[in-house]
Amino acid sequence: MIDKLEAIKERFDEVAQLIILPETMGDMKRYSKLNKEYKELNKIVEKYNEYKHLLENIDSAKSLLETEKDPDFRDMAKAELDDLYPAKEAMEEEIRTMLIPKDPNDSKNIILEIRAGAGGDEASIFAGDLHRMYQRFAEVKGWRMELIDYTDGTSGGYKEIICSVSGEDVYGMMKYESGVHRVQRVPATETQGRIHTSVASVAVLPEMEEVDVEINMNDIRKDTFCSSGPGGQSVNTTYSAIRLTHIPTGLVVQCQDEKSQIKNFDKALKVLRSRLYEIELEKHNQEVGAQRRSMVGSGDRSDKIRTYNYPQSRVTDHRIGMTVYNLPAVMDGDIGDFIDQLRLADNAERLKEGVMSE
Repeated sequence: MIDKLEAIKERFDEVAQLIILPETMGDMKRYSKLNKEYKELNKIVEKYNEYKHLLENIDSAKSLLETEKDPDFRDMAKAELDDLYPAKEAMEEEIRTMLIPKDPNDSKNIILEIRAGAGGDEASIFAGDLHRMYQRFAEVKGWRMELIDYTDGTSGGYKEIICSVSGEDVYGMMKYESGVHRVQRVPATETQGRIHTSVASVAVLPEMEEVDVEINMNDIRKDTFCSSGPGGQSVNTTYSAIRLTHIPTGLVVQCQDEKSQIKNFDKALKVLRSRLYEIELEKHNQEVGAQRRSMVGSGDRSDKIRTYNYPQSRVTDHRIGMTVYNLPAVMDGDIGDFIDQLRLADNAERLKEGVMSE
């Protein structure tokens, strides 16, 4: 581990020199990339410095124990070592976690897609509830959520709603929300008081830039149409809504949230890039066959990941077996504990794989 940390320290020093060169500062793309690397390496280097200081204190205490004859000083050295050894183990565990290779997409913004599944009108209402849950969570995190497109449910909620979410480490946290969410409750339309089960699917896609996914604009057919949702006088009068069809794959994306056709086009293009990236990633994973299939972080849209039981005020995450009995708080955006535990479980899997491969 020390060798790895020393190599990281050397790279950190190298990046620190590169980032202040005039030619680097003149190339914003390279500067941005190096600046991001500097911040990530700095966290590890700071922890490494703490670790080295801890090792020095252990060596000093051991030396004192070996050379000192005074019983009081020896007892003091023993007591110090009793504190330092557990601190050393805890810090080593923390450093091992920091050394786990990061998903390069973790720092990206996301495209969040929520779709009603089985359950009719109740599924659409539940999709609306999930959207509000993520909206509240985004507010707490200081993220920005923007609507891209939606289709209203006939009795409330959404048949489908697509948003972008931007901020710090958005994909790194939200990627665990991909999958099928299940709700168990008595619908407002139920006259017999029977509990119904409905589902909605959530897809979390990292938002891709032009440099990440190159699209040939000749492969795209662009159609314009009138917006059908809120938007004042421009609704049904201005052809500002955009529909993009990617001819090679048949993917169709539309955006009608903005009054400006150009803004709607830009938003739709972001969604298209992210969906094309997802297709290519899945194709690559199937070809190599060696991609880690984590139960926690696979993000498969068909996986049933969480159940929200209203009669018992219970929420259960099936991947880690975590159950809480504070459903109203969860539906109000309090999902941080679930995400923290999922990240811990994911890191534990990665650490285990790292040990087995050594």
